[in-house]
Amino acid sequence: MNIQKTRLALLVVITMFVAGCAMVSLTSGGEKIRVLAPDEVSSCRELGKTNTSVTATALGVPRPPETLAKELETIARNSAANMNGDTVVPLTVISEGRQTFVVYKCVNPDG
Repeated sequence: MNIQKTRLALLVVITMFVAGCAMVSLTSGGEKIRVLAPDEVSSCRELGKTNTSVTATALGVPRPPETLAKELETIARNSAANMNGDTVVPLTVISEGRQTFVVYKCVNPDG
């Protein structure tokens, strides 16, 4: 009986862990947004900044840095689409699941 309780507890913990790692989805607008380096946006018009954040740990365990980076970039791209931008550039490094991006309009920036 003790083994059954242990298995049940383990199943609950695994379920909670998986639920805490929900994927961030790219919107149809976000799919059109490019991610560039700062030196590639000199002819673009800056529209503003977007602050992104995701959960950095799951059950006290740090999430993989590449997963955090991908999710933060996805959120930034979705946000840029909502701001009528077409490009994002990371402004800060990832810290505690947070990152700031600059949103630009590069295609027809004066229009």
